[in-house]
Amino acid sequence: MKVIFDPETDTLSLIFREDKVAESDEVKEGIIIDYSIDGKIVSMEILDASEQISDPEGILYERKGKQTMSA
Repeated sequence: MKVIFDPETDTLSLIFREDKVAESDEVKEGIIIDYSIDGKIVSMEILDASEQISDPEGILYERKGKQTMSA
Protein backbone atom coordinates (compact mmCIF):
# COMPACT_ATOMS: atom_id res chain seq x y z
CA MET A 1 0.00 0.00 0.00
CA LYS A 2 1.18 3.50 -0.82
CA VAL A 3 0.01 6.78 0.73
CA ILE A 4 0.61 10.03 -1.15
CA PHE A 5 -0.27 13.51 0.07
CA ASP A 6 0.00 16.30 -2.49
CA PRO A 7 -0.06 19.68 -0.70
CA GLU A 8 -0.34 21.57 -4.01
CA THR A 9 -3.67 19.93 -4.88
CA ASP A 10 -4.57 19.14 -1.25
CA THR A 11 -5.32 15.52 -2.11
CA LEU A 12 -4.55 12.33 -0.21
CA SER A 13 -4.28 9.15 -2.26
CA LEU A 14 -4.27 5.62 -0.85
CA ILE A 15 -3.06 3.12 -3.44
CA PHE A 16 -3.91 -0.43 -2.48
CA ARG A 17 -2.73 -2.30 -5.58
CA GLU A 18 -0.94 -1.63 -8.85
CA ASP A 19 -3.77 -2.32 -11.28
CA LYS A 20 -5.55 -0.43 -14.03
CA VAL A 21 -8.59 1.57 -12.98
CA ALA A 22 -11.72 0.44 -14.82
CA GLU A 23 -14.27 2.47 -12.88
CA SER A 24 -14.35 5.34 -10.39
CA ASP A 25 -17.13 6.19 -7.98
CA GLU A 26 -17.49 9.30 -5.83
CA VAL A 27 -19.00 7.60 -2.77
CA LYS A 28 -19.34 10.87 -0.88
CA GLU A 29 -18.50 14.41 -1.90
CA GLY A 30 -14.72 14.55 -2.24
CA ILE A 31 -14.08 10.83 -1.71
CA ILE A 32 -13.38 8.83 -4.85
CA ILE A 33 -12.83 5.07 -4.97
CA ASP A 34 -11.26 3.46 -8.03
CA TYR A 35 -12.03 -0.14 -8.98
CA SER A 36 -10.28 -2.67 -11.21
CA ILE A 37 -12.08 -4.53 -13.97
CA ASP A 38 -12.78 -7.40 -11.54
CA GLY A 39 -14.33 -5.04 -8.97
CA LYS A 40 -11.45 -4.90 -6.48
CA ILE A 41 -10.55 -1.55 -4.92
CA VAL A 42 -7.42 -0.13 -6.53
CA SER A 43 -7.20 3.24 -4.80
CA MET A 44 -9.00 5.92 -2.87
CA GLU A 45 -8.59 9.67 -3.22
CA ILE A 46 -9.65 12.29 -0.70
CA LEU A 47 -10.05 15.80 -2.10
CA ASP A 48 -9.57 18.85 0.15
CA ALA A 49 -7.64 16.54 2.46
CA SER A 50 -6.56 19.23 4.91
CA GLU A 51 -10.24 19.92 5.61
CA GLN A 52 -11.10 16.22 6.05
CA ILE A 53 -8.08 14.88 7.93
CA SER A 54 -6.56 16.39 11.07
CA ASP A 55 -2.95 15.86 9.90
CA PRO A 56 -2.75 14.80 6.24
CA GLU A 57 1.05 14.86 6.32
CA GLY A 58 1.34 12.53 9.33
CA ILE A 59 0.86 8.77 9.13
CA LEU A 60 0.45 6.26 11.92
CA TYR A 61 0.49 2.66 10.77
CA GLU A 62 -0.87 0.09 13.19
CA ARG A 63 -1.36 -3.63 12.73
CA LYS A 64 -4.00 -5.22 14.92
CA GLY A 65 -4.20 -8.85 15.83
CA LYS A 66 -2.20 -11.51 17.54
CA GLN A 67 1.54 -10.94 17.57
CA THR A 68 3.70 -13.96 16.78
CA MET A 69 7.16 -14.38 18.22
CA SER A 70 9.92 -16.28 16.51
CA ALA A 71 12.15 -18.59 18.48
